[in-house]
Amino acid sequence: MARPWARWFVRDQRGATLIEFGILAPVFFVLIGATLETGIVFLANEVLDSAVQDSTRKILTGEAQNQSLSAEGFRALICQDLYGLFDCNQLRIKVDVISDFKSAAIEPPIDPNDPTQWKIQSTYNPGQASEIVRVQAYYKWPTIMNFAGFNLATYSDGTRLLGAVRVFKNEPFQ
Repeated sequence: MARPWARWFVRDQRGATLIEFGILAPVFFVLIGATLETGIVFLANEVLDSAVQDSTRKILTGEAQNQSLSAEGFRALICQDLYGLFDCNQLRIKVDVISDFKSAAIEPPIDPNDPTQWKIQSTYNPGQASEIVRVQAYYKWPTIMNFAGFNLATYSDGTRLLGAVRVFKNEPFQ
């Protein structure tokens, strides 16, 4: 036989909403946070890619060479299209001439054993007319979420490597 207070306890619904919220709210907020961070990381990568694409057009057409654009000038071209999402001082940019498209291999820009050490050296050689140029730009994006196995970081220092690479043959400009 059930006791009277037990029946009362089972039928009482006054705290049910609070308990349900307490159980479901953390899961809900983690999902919202994970969705937001994933969206921001992909947005940042697309912004970097677009900025590199637009800036390399100046090298491709010979405009950068004819204006004697410096490495800092090229960096400024990229940075003006980043909408303030990046710290441009931390952006690694390498522009070099390669002999043919087969030699356009891309090496990892960061030492896998020590994520604080960049292996890529910033250089700027936009090449001459009809030369093959490789442009690489990399940025270590800080991640925030690290909860319940969700983590977009690719390195142990809590950052994710974002990159944009273009390989093209300069137009035969004068």
